[in-house]
Amino acid sequence: MTKLSVNVNKVATLRNSRGGNIPDVVKVAIDCQKFGAEGITIHPRPDQRHIRYSDVYDLQSKVNTEFNIEGNPNADFISLIGKIRPTQVTLVPDATDALTSDAGWNTIIHKEFLTDIVGRFQSMGVRTSIFVDPIPEIIRMASQIGTDRVELYTGPYAEQFKQDKEKAVAPYVEAAKLAKNLGLGINAGHDLNLENLNYLYINIPWLKEVSIGHSLICDALYLGLEKTIKAYKDCLKASACEV
Repeated sequence: MTKLSVNVNKVATLRNSRGGNIPDVVKVAIDCQKFGAEGITIHPRPDQRHIRYSDVYDLQSKVNTEFNIEGNPNADFISLIGKIRPTQVTLVPDATDALTSDAGWNTIIHKEFLTDIVGRFQSMGVRTSIFVDPIPEIIRMASQIGTDRVELYTGPYAEQFKQDKEKAVAPYVEAAKLAKNLGLGINAGHDLNLENLNYLYINIPWLKEVSIGHSLICDALYLGLEKTIKAYKDCLKASACEV
């Protein structure tokens, strides 16, 4: 079964735009789990423009499913992971001024650095995942680094989906097959939505997890959070999802 992990960053963005604690990020995370999400994802950035480090500590005791923390492993992030010990850490090569994640790691260039970081997190008992583009040599090196999983950056898939979905998914299927053969678990995330998620799933049914935030929270404005989570979970089935 492919798990749905809900990224609650956008909830924090809305809260931060007015100050105070409305909407309450912790309550939303609790409700997401109550409505069927199998995980909660957050991505604290250095400027704390959405999820703050204080949110991470508040969420720690409330996430009773899988807790996935994404980020660029600088000193503060490494320290945070050591204190929280989430289920999974996803390494993302974001620049400090990045609007959103827009590329995966070059595991070849950063092999030594990533090997050290992966080893440190694994020694803490934290499962590791490296955010990567669907490029065979990048995935092969990820396997050599020793990571538990890779997360396929699906931005290009989503962008091309409306024009040619077969062409859009092809490199992801090949990347996922290679990763599977190398013994890596496979996650996916970025710009996945109710239109393109099921097609990705039926082509890569061995996905371990999809992490979805922006589109899911936007859909919830119209459908409500409970119905939206159900709709996304329905997309992670062999039949097409329905809203």
